[in-house]
Amino acid sequence: LTFVTEVPFQTTMRASRLLYLSCLLVSAVRSRYAPDWASLDSRPLPSWYDEAKFGIFVHWGVFSVPGFGSEWFWWHWRGTQEPLYVDFMEKNYPPGFAYPDFAPEFRAQFFDPEQWADVFEASGAKYVVLTAKHHEGFTNWGSAESWNWNAVDTGPHRDLVGSLGSALSKRSLRYGLYHSLFEWFHPLYLADKKAAFKTQEFVFRKTLPELYDLVHLLSSSRYQPDLIWSDGDWEAPDTYWNSTQFLAWLYNDSPVRDSVVTNDRWGAGCACKHGGYFNCEDKYTPGRLPEHKWEKCTSVDTLSWGYRRDMTRDQLLDLPAIIADLVRTVSLGGNYLLNVGPTADGTLPVAFEERLRGVGGWLAVNGEAVYSSRPWRVQNENATVPLWYTSKGSDVYAIFLEWPVDNVLQLGAPKTSPASNVTLLGYPKPLRWMPRGPTGLSVFLPVLRTPLAVGWTLRLQGSA
Repeated sequence: LTFVTEVPFQTTMRASRLLYLSCLLVSAVRSRYAPDWASLDSRPLPSWYDEAKFGIFVHWGVFSVPGFGSEWFWWHWRGTQEPLYVDFMEKNYPPGFAYPDFAPEFRAQFFDPEQWADVFEASGAKYVVLTAKHHEGFTNWGSAESWNWNAVDTGPHRDLVGSLGSALSKRSLRYGLYHSLFEWFHPLYLADKKAAFKTQEFVFRKTLPELYDLVHLLSSSRYQPDLIWSDGDWEAPDTYWNSTQFLAWLYNDSPVRDSVVTNDRWGAGCACKHGGYFNCEDKYTPGRLPEHKWEKCTSVDTLSWGYRRDMTRDQLLDLPAIIADLVRTVSLGGNYLLNVGPTADGTLPVAFEERLRGVGGWLAVNGEAVYSSRPWRVQNENATVPLWYTSKGSDVYAIFLEWPVDNVLQLGAPKTSPASNVTLLGYPKPLRWMPRGPTGLSVFLPVLRTPLAVGWTLRLQGSA
């Protein structure tokens, strides 16, 4: 049966106009991005990322089982056949042992995503980036494109990506996923490479299905990442990877189109040139304030991103070094992504946890100068001791990394007025100060009984 209801003409026209106006509004609010770099690079970076400032990187995979050398173990052993790795295998494993034989030992039996999330939250980080797939090709979720070479079919027999995502979502931590575009020894990739990347079998049968899978097709909200940390792009151009088409879909039509952030590793020559924010290179450290939003990724273990069983204390960044690196990065407008490598059984080494909680303790006092801050007109100076500036609204922050021996800190850049006010974050009383001339001031610091040697922050109000 069909029921027809008469609607007054004026009502119909009014509804049509409202629908038309709402469509115009949606079109105005949601711009469509074309699959080319000129259009994609014009997309504003979602504000949450610049406000976050500090994130945790997690390198975890089958490479955690040998725990030797670095996460590039397979390549160094079988690709370049470096003697150090060849000798390690000959001494410790039987003849005929292949890299995939490590997978059953990647058991993650002690992996507690809630405990990891507690540590990451305590670190003061605002986002976490997990390796969903490294260059070895093993996926930490049950990828249909990686049959029997994923964490559900073998090893842990559980969805590691989803488990951590669920725990992080309870703590309002943003979730990013590292994904390698290429795989060292995948036959389809090697065939495309042999054809000078004029074929794209690997891209359309492996890389792109996995990316869409992670973002959309698994249909569970816990897989909808806030950040796609792409890597493994350098051997082939972005046209081979179909990068611009994927990013256009990601920005226009994906479930995370309004919030997702991407980096710059989408093809040979893209780094530090195209993408959301710039990584440029591992442990990138610019000498001056960059014009584009950037991120420094670095690792607590200075020799590896993945877990090493033979790491020693002198090979790890200590807390003062991490704080200094974080402060320098934020002052120059960057985000700081600090890496830890869990063990194959799913535990965070105590030395890593100690560093993360130490950063969190420092941020609990000094985070006001970090989160949502902006670079100031002057980034750093060294009048008395090394110090770095940030700003937030009309407030200027001076983060100094050494305590002056006479308890007097000299600042050369700020312009003061009679209304200026100087405080030390974490200290309850305003500090005495005096101007040094047209610019600059001397600040008389309190005599602290046991000042922690990891950096302190002055807040300058009423200064320019």
